[in-house]
Amino acid sequence: MGGIVAVATALVVGCGGGSDGNSPDEPVVLTPTSLSMTRIGGYVHENPTSQPGAAEIPAYDPLSRRLFVVNATLGSVDVLDLSNPAAPTLVQTLDVSDLGASVNSVAIHNGVVALAIEANPKTDPGRVAFYRAADLQRIGQVTVGALPDMLTFTPDGRRLLVANEGEPNSYNQPDSVDPEGSISIIDLPALTPTQATLTVTARTAGFAAFNNQAASLRAAGVRIYGPNATVAQDLEPEYIAVSDDGRTAYVTLQENNAIAIVDIETATVTSIRPLGFKDHSLAGMGMDVSDEDGGTHTNSGTPAVRIAPVPVRGLYLPDAIASYTVGGQTYLITANEGDARDWPGFNEETRVRAYCTNGLEPAIFGPDAANLLFDSHLGRLRITTTPNGGLDGKNSAGRCTELYAFGARSFSIWTADVRQVYDSGDEFEQRTAALAGTPGHDYAFNASNDNNTLDSRSPSKGPEPEGVVLGRFGAKTFAFIGLERVGGVMVYDVSDPAAPRFVTYLNTREGAGGDRGPEGLALIPAADSPHGQPLLIVGHETSGTTAVYQINLSY
Repeated sequence: MGGIVAVATALVVGCGGGSDGNSPDEPVVLTPTSLSMTRIGGYVHENPTSQPGAAEIPAYDPLSRRLFVVNATLGSVDVLDLSNPAAPTLVQTLDVSDLGASVNSVAIHNGVVALAIEANPKTDPGRVAFYRAADLQRIGQVTVGALPDMLTFTPDGRRLLVANEGEPNSYNQPDSVDPEGSISIIDLPALTPTQATLTVTARTAGFAAFNNQAASLRAAGVRIYGPNATVAQDLEPEYIAVSDDGRTAYVTLQENNAIAIVDIETATVTSIRPLGFKDHSLAGMGMDVSDEDGGTHTNSGTPAVRIAPVPVRGLYLPDAIASYTVGGQTYLITANEGDARDWPGFNEETRVRAYCTNGLEPAIFGPDAANLLFDSHLGRLRITTTPNGGLDGKNSAGRCTELYAFGARSFSIWTADVRQVYDSGDEFEQRTAALAGTPGHDYAFNASNDNNTLDSRSPSKGPEPEGVVLGRFGAKTFAFIGLERVGGVMVYDVSDPAAPRFVTYLNTREGAGGDRGPEGLALIPAADSPHGQPLLIVGHETSGTTAVYQINLSY
């Protein structure tokens, strides 16, 4: 999961007086000409076994200057004093063991902290608990759907939305339970930092109304494929973005390769939009598909950087999503991570060579079809056995006619009705390959978050973009995208949704050490920052570090 959308505005005092020259000066908004980032601080929580606590989702309360970080190792929340951003210190750890198994996400509005808590077992309804940020007292709780994952407030703070993922515990097993996915909508009073109590109920935006539309959804490209699952059971909400007017929510259905659109006022899912497939055979849309593609070889070789177009389709399968407005129109940004279902009784993930045992269809893949199956080419690439609904991508002769990989190794921009206007193609791999090993970029190309091995992740999702947050500075909007595997944060100017521009990339891992596995991101605008400069907070699940990056703007 990723973070929340934040808006930062740079202001200076200008000479905006009226015609009589006596009006008070008005602030003039400045737009930066450049942006860079510097790591100025960090924190790691050592748990009782001396292993770093997995820092996942951060959220900041500007009133108390406290940072709340989901600690996945302990299933709790670390509360950090961020008064000095260069040296965060632990205030307390919030233990929710009396309410459920663990905390999955955190969100904050006006001094009130909301935690998403999964049940034990995870297939039971979860809870959302509320705390005062200033004194960490619990002031209320409410039951929501199964496996509450990400949660976010509407811009006015009067509603809290929760993505209830509803994952199964298994398929086709005697004890299999597959709860329905849903979105909980919690109506709130005007929250205050001294809120005494909260007694609220949750409304549910569910998918049962789509249960009789399974065939049409599959035909449109929505992946409905869990064994014996209804549509409502199969759809798994992952992450939520809310429109600027607070009326509409856009929810990623990651495994389903789709986005649900929700009317917040009526708590109704109005539509489910498929995301389609990425054509990796096009120039600029390629990828490195093997960790055995170096040297002179036929079947296998040594690791090497080989980013090129390949005859593969990519399933976007986004994790985080963010929304912003340009020219009065809403646009969505997705981090196209990719995710496979692997439960007892069902595993959709395999490798090309293991799946296409009867070969690739030459009429589709060309005269070189046999060679493409070598490990030095497509053989080791991880693909799905179930691209959509029961289809297996094979013809009557058992030869593979289509190959579908997990994730698009990119970020995409979509219109509010989910039409793609931009995809970053193979830029993440191209840029990380060019920078690998240079000063300030101590990592091997496509290394994973638990090793520093060249090409380690090339057969499986590459850099794996997962989190995205947005920041507006003057007239420009910037997207900050975390790369879960190789690490670091990519920054793009997305002010023109159809033509984003790369700005910078910061990776603070140190080989197999340092900050590894960025999960959640939170942007702190200058107006809310403890030291008056905008900050980006990044939770790293592998290293357990919470990194504090200062955003440096030039005008």
